[in-house]
Amino acid sequence: MRGVSAILPLAVQKIEDEYVLFIAAGLVSLVAFVALIFIPAISSYGRIWEKAVAGALSLIVLVALVLTGVVVGLAVVYYYDEITSLLS
Repeated sequence: MRGVSAILPLAVQKIEDEYVLFIAAGLVSLVAFVALIFIPAISSYGRIWEKAVAGALSLIVLVALVLTGVVVGLAVVYYYDEITSLLS
């Protein structure tokens, strides 16, 4: 029983505010994607295979949007000093 009490504080550690904000932003973005892109794409077609293809293409759009965000974010981090010197 002693081992369980030693592990318990690690399981209930405080989650940092940044992680909570990132998770909330991710969930809001996912809900917006599903509501604004995925559901309209699927509901536009009648046949099952058309719905499946529309869903797959919507997921490809999601991957492209995520990769674009990652590339832009990495570029901002990499060139942060140059960006701040241009703006000042």
